[in-house]
Amino acid sequence: MKNTFLKPFLVAAFMAGAWVSCTKKLDLIPTNGITAANVYSTTAGYKQAFAKLYGSFALTGNQGPAGNGDIQGIDEGTSDFFRLYWKAQELSTDEAVVAWGDPGIQDFHRMNWTSDNPMLKGLYYRSFYQITLCNDFVNQASDATLAARGITGTEADNIRAYKAEARFLRAYQYWVLMDLFGNPPFATETDAIGTFLPKQISRADLFTYIESELKAIEPLLPAAKANEYGRADKAAAWALLARMYLNAQVYTGTAKYTEAITYAQKVIGAGYTLVADYRWLMRADNQQNTNEFIFTINYDGQKTQGYGGTTFLAHASLGGSMNAGDYGLDYAWAGIRATKNLTNLFPDLTGAQDNRAEFYTNGQNKEINDLTVFTDGYGVNKYVNKTRPTTANMLTSGSAGSNQTFADIDFPVFRLAEMYLIYAEAVVRGGAGGDLVTALGYINKLRQRAYGNTSGNIIPTQLTADFILDERARELYWEGARRTDLIRYGKFVEGTYLWPWKGGVKDGASVGDFRKLYPIPSSDVSSNVNLKQNPGY
Repeated sequence: MKNTFLKPFLVAAFMAGAWVSCTKKLDLIPTNGITAANVYSTTAGYKQAFAKLYGSFALTGNQGPAGNGDIQGIDEGTSDFFRLYWKAQELSTDEAVVAWGDPGIQDFHRMNWTSDNPMLKGLYYRSFYQITLCNDFVNQASDATLAARGITGTEADNIRAYKAEARFLRAYQYWVLMDLFGNPPFATETDAIGTFLPKQISRADLFTYIESELKAIEPLLPAAKANEYGRADKAAAWALLARMYLNAQVYTGTAKYTEAITYAQKVIGAGYTLVADYRWLMRADNQQNTNEFIFTINYDGQKTQGYGGTTFLAHASLGGSMNAGDYGLDYAWAGIRATKNLTNLFPDLTGAQDNRAEFYTNGQNKEINDLTVFTDGYGVNKYVNKTRPTTANMLTSGSAGSNQTFADIDFPVFRLAEMYLIYAEAVVRGGAGGDLVTALGYINKLRQRAYGNTSGNIIPTQLTADFILDERARELYWEGARRTDLIRYGKFVEGTYLWPWKGGVKDGASVGDFRKLYPIPSSDVSSNVNLKQNPGY
């Protein structure tokens, strides 16, 4: 991790932290001689365990990009959290396709996944693995346990502060499960590991739980922008609440646009500002973007070496005639690229007008005749393992990251631009507590950064819900938001909006409504009598 106290503890935590292994069950038990009593016996042990909560977002313990040198036959294509989350959120939509033939990966864009899809299974179990880590930490950080171990005073207060962050990380992972799988099994720190089969929770009840947890920890978290970079604070909790409230009608059947406005405005009012140039957002030195980034997954080419996260996004975006060295990398994986639906949203593809258009067209075809051919579909140059450019040439200038194999690019889970977009959409959809003038101003701030002047500004009559959906794509493409957005707008499974190879048809086709939720893995349903499969699977 970059510039954080967690760095010295991170490697030790992953070496010593195997008391909870990355398995497919919630009833996790020790797999070696290291137990909770060993790990939590000292304040240093608590810090190691705490570091693992954050480190598990960026590390897996595996070593191979496709099964080479991995552990237990699990490679980072099926075990890294963000790589899996990105596939589920982007490859299933109009924003991205992939050329590879790994088992299950083409199912996303063709929208024909099953309950045995290995990547959905990997994501589901990865989220629960991280929840299990958080549950264990919260349990071990109880006042009674700290007192029994003789941990008092400032050290105990520090651990209680860590506990609030652990609850945030758990809430975030439960949001992921709620959004993608709907009605997952549920367990908290009060459920003893290895002694029960978790019961299923309804999507609406899980929404209520996450909402209550985030509000309960709000006073316990550091003030906005007061915590270390990459760690949660009040603004991270507000941002997750704003995102949840924007999608509340999908999750619960009841709209909460007023609440979305309230919490988006809390973040906006906390002193964040946009970075000067959009093309600085996803660079090797983007830890400088603290004025816009609210909460990040931190990657470091020397200390978080793995083939997931932004290493995956940077390498997999390259292929064809692209020179990997121009992007600060050693090799092109020839994997992911854009559909014409995404590129058609921009006035030009060079970035001369709207500099958010970071596309590569040389030798690439706009039309996708074959999903497995990398040159079908324009390339995306958004994730670049180089520092901020020092000349007008945005691509080739700047210095390479610390490692040409593993990217230094941090990923912003939440950033200010999304809060502007949430505020504007919630106002347009009728939420109270905001106003159209302010909403228009937020959208035009994004467009002024993109255009470099006011030439891209819109007028009040152009500020519609559909315009905001398109603006979300222009601003947030390939950041893991698109599937959720299309579902909220009624454009994910429906035949009223199509993209190339949607539903496995070259020109696109509608699919069953049940695909708005991913299936609970069949292995979990068969092993837990408390679980029912999502309808349609």
